[in-house]
Amino acid sequence: MSTLSDERRDEVRSIFQAFLKRRNKRQTPERLAVLDEMYRTDEHIDADELFVRLKQKGANVSRATVYNTLDLLLECDLVVRHQFGKNQSKYEQAYSYWQHDHLICLDCNELFEFCDPRLQSVQEMVAEVYEFEIKHHSLNMYGHCQREQCPNRADGS
Repeated sequence: MSTLSDERRDEVRSIFQAFLKRRNKRQTPERLAVLDEMYRTDEHIDADELFVRLKQKGANVSRATVYNTLDLLLECDLVVRHQFGKNQSKYEQAYSYWQHDHLICLDCNELFEFCDPRLQSVQEMVAEVYEFEIKHHSLNMYGHCQREQCPNRADGS
């Protein structure tokens, strides 16, 4: 996923501010800092990593604010939450989101994104057969990467 331009980031901010206004929620600098930091990273990030990054940048946010703001961002479809195995939930940007799926290495926990248009065709066919309107899907495949640099790769894999 690529980083958004400043113009697109402003659009995201406007969407979130309008969402907060409709919900009679305050538009606090802390909530906006969480949003901005989410849209500065191209990574899948958990709430605690996000909290640490914000604190390192001098933001005056609490861990609870980060978690609560992520819930709000989920509600307004600006972030997507993933649960990869037993690990803590990871979040990623959802605005201008391109559908993709994930490979997760069980040895090093490395996450690889991929996109295959054939999956879109399968999704459309399944939706037609079951008369179902699919809004989004999530496909996660777990295995052992065969990369030489995998730090936890078992010898002889």
